[in-house]
Amino acid sequence: MSDRLFIFDTTLRDGEQVPGCQLNSIEKIEVARELEGLGVDVIEAGFPVSSPGDFNSVVEIAKAVTWPVICALTRAVEKDIDVAAEALKYAKRGRIHTGIGTSDYHIRHKFNSNPDEILQRAIACVKYAKRYVEDVEFYAEDAGRTDNEYLARVIEAVIKAGATVVNIPDTTGYCLPDEYGAKIKYLMENVTGIHKAIISTHCHNDLGMATANTIQGVLNGARQVEVTINGIGERAGNTSLEEVAMIFRSHKEAGIETNINSQRIYDMSRMVSRLMNMPVQPNKAIVGRNAFAHSSGIHQDGVLKNRESYEIIDPKDVGIDDSAIVLTARSGRAALKHRLQVLGVNLEQDKLDKAYEEFLKLADRKKDINDDDVLMLVGKDRTAMHRIKLEYLQVTSGVGVKSVASICLNIAGERFEAAASGNGPVDAAIKAIKSIIHRTMTIQEFLIQAIDKGSDDMGKVHMQVAYDGNIYYGFAANTDIIAASAEAFIDAINKFIQ
Repeated sequence: MSDRLFIFDTTLRDGEQVPGCQLNSIEKIEVARELEGLGVDVIEAGFPVSSPGDFNSVVEIAKAVTWPVICALTRAVEKDIDVAAEALKYAKRGRIHTGIGTSDYHIRHKFNSNPDEILQRAIACVKYAKRYVEDVEFYAEDAGRTDNEYLARVIEAVIKAGATVVNIPDTTGYCLPDEYGAKIKYLMENVTGIHKAIISTHCHNDLGMATANTIQGVLNGARQVEVTINGIGERAGNTSLEEVAMIFRSHKEAGIETNINSQRIYDMSRMVSRLMNMPVQPNKAIVGRNAFAHSSGIHQDGVLKNRESYEIIDPKDVGIDDSAIVLTARSGRAALKHRLQVLGVNLEQDKLDKAYEEFLKLADRKKDINDDDVLMLVGKDRTAMHRIKLEYLQVTSGVGVKSVASICLNIAGERFEAAASGNGPVDAAIKAIKSIIHRTMTIQEFLIQAIDKGSDDMGKVHMQVAYDGNIYYGFAANTDIIAASAEAFIDAINKFIQ
């Protein structure tokens, strides 16, 4: 029989504390609705007393979201709790998350207090919050560095005062996994009434151990995890929602189940990345661009024969169409043959062998091998077969003037012209293309990379475009980065317009 693990998402509170990642209320509502669709159990919507904007966001999220618990953070201060209760008045199920620091560092240096006084303040804040809502979560800030015996006294007292959830944060990301797991186990074994409340983890990633600590916490009795999309959060971030969800999905022997609809993970990740302007590192577990990419010839051959040879997660389970076979100097014949077949080219073995020899020479010179390179190796120019081609692009831009782009596309031999203004020259060029290509398409990823050094060298653009529920990739290189951006967009469009 499986145990239910509750997912408490704090992307909109702890995640949004990252400098430069603030969202407005409309964006927060958009994220909250997607989190509901993802299947999270609790949404920490904000810290209402901190600003009018945060207060309003909690109010509006409470109105917009139906079944998840809506949680508001407070300090152990009555005014904070009053304001949080007011912000939660429209919540179908509201929770006040209140607490205080319990480590010696916090007691002595932050509060200039003593353990007994902090214990009384902890009890008082829970009792005060209980006047407003039945569901009260208590956090023992810096529990990771708190003496276990004292922590147990505090937790036992707040449960007796009415706390329904007790949060054991590793606020500074200090604990080792075994140490954090032992702390949760100690509470399970030494707190009278511990089974009247749910133990929650809240681990930070300062030493890169947030997910490991969280997993150890769950294996030792915690049944709520506080996480964020893409692991964003203060300093080095928080525990990543997608990592925890897929760890327990992969390790069914642990007997832990979540309510997460894993096939929505990738889209959720991209949405948060876009709205918060926080790129996802390519090697990020589960959702990074390279998470299901294979460049080693041995790995590529194994994956092509049987995906499970080198993948413990089916990419489709997290909403990614398929694994990526990336061509590099380490790739083998199987990978080149696979890429050619995807591009509609089938070669006899002797011709494949010759193409592979030329491929290795090119791969030693060029860091990234794209589809055009592969087709040119076998005597085919993919751009020559494109239905849509860029004939000319002229852009006007500068300081204090509106960027305007004039463009001409050749579509199956017929010329189409358009002009558009935009927020910068690239935006203007993309809008001009969209005005000719009447399709609903969204750019989900847009990367610019200098191939060499210097202001006059080639720049490469990689673009990821969503259309009709599918993802298409576009690539282009040009000394003019605006032209490269337009060409990359057109390259992606050519892949879904035949």
